[in-house]
Amino acid sequence: MLPVDLPDTVRDALLAPLVDHHCHGVRRDDLTRAQFELLITEGGSPAPPGTTHFDTPLGVALRRWCAPLLDLEPHAPPAVYLARRAELGAGEVNRRLLTGAGVVAFLVDDDGPGDGPGDGPGDDVSGIDDVDLLSAAEMGRHGGAAADELVRIERIERDVAESAQAALDYLDSLGEALAARAARAVGLKTVIAGVCGLDLEPGRPSRGSVLAAANRRLAEPKEPATEPVLLRHLLWSAIDVARERGLPLQFHTGFAGSAPDLHRCDPARMSAFVRALQPLGVPVILLHCYPFHRQAAYLAAVYPHVYVDIGLALPHTAAASARVMEELLELTPFHKQLFSSHCRGVAETAYLGALYYRQALGAALRARLGAGEWSVADAARIAHMIGSGNARRVYRL
Repeated sequence: MLPVDLPDTVRDALLAPLVDHHCHGVRRDDLTRAQFELLITEGGSPAPPGTTHFDTPLGVALRRWCAPLLDLEPHAPPAVYLARRAELGAGEVNRRLLTGAGVVAFLVDDDGPGDGPGDGPGDDVSGIDDVDLLSAAEMGRHGGAAADELVRIERIERDVAESAQAALDYLDSLGEALAARAARAVGLKTVIAGVCGLDLEPGRPSRGSVLAAANRRLAEPKEPATEPVLLRHLLWSAIDVARERGLPLQFHTGFAGSAPDLHRCDPARMSAFVRALQPLGVPVILLHCYPFHRQAAYLAAVYPHVYVDIGLALPHTAAASARVMEELLELTPFHKQLFSSHCRGVAETAYLGALYYRQALGAALRARLGAGEWSVADAARIAHMIGSGNARRVYRL
């Protein structure tokens, strides 16, 4: 899977076990073709009549690279691939693909359907229930790896809204609930950018405005929170918990959701919000920044507490992933980039996320070595940093 002319030390660094710093559970049950196809697209809708989601870069890639792990020839037709998948059963397929990814630790987003307004269509697939997805511990067992939880703060907010009797109860309970869940997590995650963008007002909302918004929120507690004042209060409550416990805070941006176009955010307000977090010592991690990865790279280069990944953009761009990686490496400090697969729904996404990450970074390293820009030692060290070292440091693994 790697360029043949890479030095052995660089090849070994690329093939070393990865820390997948953001992924989701995969389905534990057998899937119909329709269910499977919904889980290999970020659109969350069936392909148009007469077409298939296998005719996408990801769809072709999984037939090329995942088929051999299921004892099939590369490029097996979709019907043959899915028949073999059903023959082996979900448990065996998950074990083979998750183990094949070569991951030493999965950090698993504990989201459930409809947990937040910033969920992409592909993050809220009809018919998926919490019980259908492997838990963090199960992901670790199937993949032969360690596993830890990431807490999605919108889910905590929904639980609090459903149980609170009054606005004051809501405010008092929210911080307590966040702190309780954070006690057993390695990081927090928010999808607030899908509603408010990243050009947020840098200050906290007033208590009076939050109380008024909470009263409105409790009238429809089962619906996702969408009012900006309330979401800003939730975010700052999470920032307080992250600061106290030394946890990073992930922001869902770019691909895989209705998150904002980073280049369309108000630059002054976005910078003001990011700057407001800097003295607090809370690492800010921008997830899945493609196709705005150059804007995200700028933020990571300028602000010491900002980190980036491009997550599932690599398997979804497949054969073009090397070009995406090159663009991210143009400006991103090497100690600010992390690997994630954004695996969700089917284990193929975990395997392909790791494979195309290694391929794309391998191509970038080969180009720099060939040009004499980097030494072999530099290339191996940077591969270790991005693949696992940075995540171990940021998440204190």
